[in-house]
Amino acid sequence: MRVILAQPRGFCAGVVRAIEIVERALAKYGPPVYVRHEIVHNRYVVERLKRMGAVFVEDLAEVPAGARTIFSAHGVSKAVEMDAADRDLAVLDATCPLVAKVHIEGKRYVAQGRQVILIGHDGHPEVEGTQGQIPGPVVLVQNEADVDKLTVPIDAPVAYVTQTTLSVDDTRAVIAALKRRFTDIVGPDTKDICYATQNRQTAVRELATQVDVILVVGARNSSNSNRLCEIGAEAGVPSYLIDSGAELDSAWLDGVQAVGLTAGASAPEELVEDVIAALERIAPVKLEVMPGIVEDVKFRLPNQLVDA
Repeated sequence: MRVILAQPRGFCAGVVRAIEIVERALAKYGPPVYVRHEIVHNRYVVERLKRMGAVFVEDLAEVPAGARTIFSAHGVSKAVEMDAADRDLAVLDATCPLVAKVHIEGKRYVAQGRQVILIGHDGHPEVEGTQGQIPGPVVLVQNEADVDKLTVPIDAPVAYVTQTTLSVDDTRAVIAALKRRFTDIVGPDTKDICYATQNRQTAVRELATQVDVILVVGARNSSNSNRLCEIGAEAGVPSYLIDSGAELDSAWLDGVQAVGLTAGASAPEELVEDVIAALERIAPVKLEVMPGIVEDVKFRLPNQLVDA
């Protein structure tokens, strides 16, 4: 069978940076290094770092006073930062620079006297971090229906920011609804939307025109991986989210001639290769890579780790 790999797929620059921060911290300071929340949403990555000596916690209360601590790529609230400072934790911040940019934009809008509206998924750690970074109330909307329920006066000065794991396509309808509702509204340029999210979604839409089934490698709690799977299904192609080749169901391939394969931004290429190996155990594979954007973005590491 033909197996067509989406381009781009897998790790984005923010994920690469976050993982490298943990690896370099372990190499420079030695274990244990404590990480608040999963550094990125992928069990394989987290388990590998655990074996190297990283300890993952959900609450800073689990971290010994003064210990080396890393904030995940999703970002944290001001309250978490203050808690870390009060407990004298030596912090390395692995917040994705694009997430940090959203925090800066939100603060700037508040300074302008605007009510900030955040487009995102309730309960997602990035959303919780962003809400806790922006001073003043932040109203969360997830869809157009939420916009209709807003009690903010239509002539109030407002501004919107978005969760980075949502693409331009994901947010377009909600932004349009906000602009219809409010007479004084501003928001970031579309170029400020996470490039990786948009690129991976665009690639899946193209992939869907060429294949009979789509496999998305990613974790269940990965927002961007789930969205890739939804996009494939919306295009009318059966699409399945799998952690690794072990979750591949041969029944999905009945009558299938072409398989599309992609990976969420927090899924390593080793897991893509694992799925290819699982496919090869079912039938001979002819592997192709779909033409697409080659990403060359790199984010700088914290100064403490540049020479580590």
